[in-house]
Amino acid sequence: RRPNDRDIRGLIQGGASRGRSLVSRARGTALSSELRRRPRSGNESTDEETPIRATTATTRNRSPCIRFRTTFANTVLEAMVKRGWEQETGDGWDLLWLDKHQIHEDKDRFYFSLQPHQRLSHFPNHYELTRKDLLHKNLKKTKRRFEKDGNPDEAASYDFFPTTFNMPAEYAMFVEEFKRRTGTVWIMKPVGKAQGKGIFLFKKLSDVSDWRSNNPRDSEEAPEQYVVQRYIANPYLVGGKKFDLRLYALVTSFQPLVVYMYREGFARFSVSRFTQDIDNDFVHLTNIAVQKNAPEYKNAKSGCKWSVRDLKLYMISKHGAEAVNECFRQMERIIVYSLLAVQKAIIHDKHCFELYGFDIMLDGNLKAWLIEVNASPSMSANTGEDHALKMALLGDTLDTIDMEGKLKGNESQVGGFDLVYKNGWVRRNYFETVLASIGTENSRNCRHGRMERIDPKGHVSVSQLCVGVCR
Repeated sequence: RRPNDRDIRGLIQGGASRGRSLVSRARGTALSSELRRRPRSGNESTDEETPIRATTATTRNRSPCIRFRTTFANTVLEAMVKRGWEQETGDGWDLLWLDKHQIHEDKDRFYFSLQPHQRLSHFPNHYELTRKDLLHKNLKKTKRRFEKDGNPDEAASYDFFPTTFNMPAEYAMFVEEFKRRTGTVWIMKPVGKAQGKGIFLFKKLSDVSDWRSNNPRDSEEAPEQYVVQRYIANPYLVGGKKFDLRLYALVTSFQPLVVYMYREGFARFSVSRFTQDIDNDFVHLTNIAVQKNAPEYKNAKSGCKWSVRDLKLYMISKHGAEAVNECFRQMERIIVYSLLAVQKAIIHDKHCFELYGFDIMLDGNLKAWLIEVNASPSMSANTGEDHALKMALLGDTLDTIDMEGKLKGNESQVGGFDLVYKNGWVRRNYFETVLASIGTENSRNCRHGRMERIDPKGHVSVSQLCVGVCR
């Protein structure tokens, strides 16, 4: 039976609590002598990250147990303790996993005195992608470069972000665009805030004029920076409610660019049905920090979240497998193209990796839009399913950065992560014959790249596209 709107609303509000047993992740703390002596085969990776894996267990004059330092008291700490790693409060750490602000407050200490075996959870200037103003500056710059070089197809591939202006610097340009788009709804977002703080929607230029008068450019204090974007007024709705998607990508290198896409993620729903009332934040802002203040939130046992796989199944029932696969491939392309746009701007450091949280929206035409990128996506959990997802995500992240030196270096899948880009698309026929990784079965026991494929004739079946959903 196809799920109807009542079924979907029930899943969102009531939360179909399915206990998912986590794969046992008991890890040894030292490499075996056989692994230390193992010669590299010709097809294994020889990227510059390799020495980090080798020196972790072979050159340090200390206990082989991994030592980590973190100030997080959520699933980040839990995942590392579960592996048998030891927490370090001083400078004797192997892995440093801190909030981006904490690292940058003392960046000279953390980035410029690194030992060969040490790893950090952020690249030095990750904000080129994660600050709202810099993100759109880099995306627009890349699109203009392709247009200038006479590559219209490449330029067209960067049509996944709404019209955006940085305020107050581009206020005059925004006014011109505002006058051309009469009746359009716009959204203002502060550059340096998160969790929906400071965001508001407007239709009248006077609303921005009031904001501008409170942020004069000639004042002694620098005005708070905002971005203003064309609001996506026709969002894709499930059960009459708006949502956005939180997807995860792990970057282990920017030179060359190496991107792993995580198969799982979740949709964040509003508790109120969608309307054109732009003054109701509970309708338009899907951030959990906003939604938890809504009166109806206490009845949402699922925390207003729905797994990406459940969403994918619902969409297939409405639109068919082919259309949904293309929609999810759009999302993967958005993530990789965004990273390519900042590749030259990011300071590459072989000690660093980055787990990004990408926020993506769908409109009523199944077009995907990039909303923002997070360098420290929340690892706190508000439901049992959320906890299971984030523990699995963190476990697979730690497996992929391979502090213990257990990988060969040529894996195309590590847990729920699929290697999708390594100085080029890993699968050459990506745009023609490959299923999107996002939302497929998270076969975390499969370590060496079993991935779902479209059949030779190019037809996609629902069983292929959502293995692990239709249980």
